[in-house]
Amino acid sequence: MNTTENKAKGSRLREVGRALRHRNFRIYFLSMLVSFTGTWMQRVAQSWLVYRLTGSAWWLGMIGFAGQIPVFVLALVGGVLADRYRRYRLILLTQTLAMIQALVLAGLTLSGHVTVSAIFALALLLGLINALDMPARQSFVVELVGREDLMNAIALNSSVVNSARIVGPALAGVFVAWLGEGLCFLLNGLSYVAIIVGLLRMRLHDSPAQRPSGSPLTHLREGFAYVRGTRPIRALLLLLAFVSVCGFPYMVLMPIFADRILGGGPRTLGILLGAAGVGALGGAVALASRRQVQGLGRIVALSVATTGVTLLVFSFSRTLLLSTILVAVIGCALMLQMAASNTLLQTMVVDQLRGRVMSFYSLSLLGMAPFGSLGAGVVAAHIGAPDTVAVGGALCLLAAFLFGVRLPSLQREAAPLLLRGVMAGEPPGEAVTDD
Repeated sequence: MNTTENKAKGSRLREVGRALRHRNFRIYFLSMLVSFTGTWMQRVAQSWLVYRLTGSAWWLGMIGFAGQIPVFVLALVGGVLADRYRRYRLILLTQTLAMIQALVLAGLTLSGHVTVSAIFALALLLGLINALDMPARQSFVVELVGREDLMNAIALNSSVVNSARIVGPALAGVFVAWLGEGLCFLLNGLSYVAIIVGLLRMRLHDSPAQRPSGSPLTHLREGFAYVRGTRPIRALLLLLAFVSVCGFPYMVLMPIFADRILGGGPRTLGILLGAAGVGALGGAVALASRRQVQGLGRIVALSVATTGVTLLVFSFSRTLLLSTILVAVIGCALMLQMAASNTLLQTMVVDQLRGRVMSFYSLSLLGMAPFGSLGAGVVAAHIGAPDTVAVGGALCLLAAFLFGVRLPSLQREAAPLLLRGVMAGEPPGEAVTDD
């Protein structure tokens, strides 16, 4: 009996990690884990530095706005570039630029010359880099594994981000308390070496990008027309954008909860953000064990509803233990919505439009977030952070209800698109395995 159970457990573990049999994805997975850990260290340290310098919810919202508004403006341009040029080279360029940004921020902070204006400018620069990076990076995953393991790769890719959300904030909380924010920025800059070296070690076909005919403006219009005319894709993107505006801003206000509501400091902030990472990691692992796309629409609806309810309860919590548990649930629910939506979109879209559709995904996920961050900062300055989060939770509940009402008709329209995606062959690129 024990032998049978052990075999079953081993089979489940192999199922969860099946995309790792592809050499290129394995390199990408490990190098991104290092890089994103540094990224989360910088995010936590930056938010605490802004709060320490200003003590202002408005400035927290403004810095969040500066880091995300370029995605709203330029993400669609990034999608066109991802469909016209080699995504591999685009990612190599953007990761190098992000490394330089982190090292400049580290230099200013460690030398004692950092100002909130400089942080604002560097956050804006990083947002510009991310606007070009995200569509290429999201659509690059299919080149590493092929369609068969795409859902698993997306889930594992999400687990990388959220493993980093566990380790990064925890390390940042310790380093900020002991040695200051500058060290976190420096370590983040050095962490980019992992992904740059990893990209250089990949074995990919050196064929030129399959550049579509026509001008970039024509390609942009084609992307708009495809998203507007494909109702299931449009609905997923609109729901993601709404949650980005109403649900995600609770993260921007987290320093206020850590300090004023829970009476803690940078370590408390690290605990809360780490808990969000633990929950999100759990959601990503749960999704990684699935092979079928059927049922992902219901997961999206239930995830948004769970986010709404938990945000409402979190707004009333005044104890660290309860708040930590609630933040973990929020992290899990948000991750399930993001990863399930990503999987559905990449399964439904044709390869020629993948970069442009994923640019709309980036636009919905990060491009709309600055309006939520800015709005949360302004509203919290007037009614307080708890009430601001409660309003966001109520709006997420409303969005989940409206999406759930439309879900049966959306599933009928999505069925032939999903079937075509599942039956499609390998996309251009090389999925190198150990076989």
